[in-house]
Amino acid sequence: MTAGSGSAIAAEPAGETTAELPAVNDVLTDVAAKSSAATEQAAIDYQQRADLQDMRERAADAAHKAAKKAKQEAERKAEARAKAKKAAEAKERASRSAERTTLSTASSAKGSVGQVMSFLEAQLGKPYVLGATGTAAYDCSSLTQAAFKTVGVDLPRVSQDQSTTGTPVSLDNLQVGDLLFWGGTGSAYHVAVYAGDGMYIDAANPSKGVVKQKLSDYPATSATRVL
Repeated sequence: MTAGSGSAIAAEPAGETTAELPAVNDVLTDVAAKSSAATEQAAIDYQQRADLQDMRERAADAAHKAAKKAKQEAERKAEARAKAKKAAEAKERASRSAERTTLSTASSAKGSVGQVMSFLEAQLGKPYVLGATGTAAYDCSSLTQAAFKTVGVDLPRVSQDQSTTGTPVSLDNLQVGDLLFWGGTGSAYHVAVYAGDGMYIDAANPSKGVVKQKLSDYPATSATRVL
């Protein structure tokens, strides 16, 4: 009995250990599963944080670019406004200069010069005839001779001799009433009178007669001032 009982008692612990093993394995499996889930969740959380950070960085970059573009656009508009203002100011200055020039021209056309110009204006449309001395027709030098004679200035009969009279003046500093010449001094082949605003009056040729023309279309060679 004692021996048998001893055998039975000795066998019981081994049976209990075998029964506990599945429970331990289940616990370990559960722990491993939870650990894996936790790791996976941690990875998901990390990725979400990384994505959020990336989104923030992209948003910040986009905002920076938008701000830079807005600044450039504002600077462009400001520059355009500045240019427009300068252009307007330049236009206003040019207008004032033209007004002053017109007033100066009108002022200089008074007195003797005004009388000469009035005479020439009255001859516009009359025919050109070589050798004619007026009043029905003129050639270039007889027209200028007749015009200045109205104020007591006796010019020579032909343009060559008229080009040697008066005080030479620059073509950049012309005044109303100045004599214009084409050809050299002492050998000019044509003469006219400056009328202001880039215009002159002359007995041009048989096809035109006495006309007012643009000096820029047929620039003179020299000029003199006799009044």
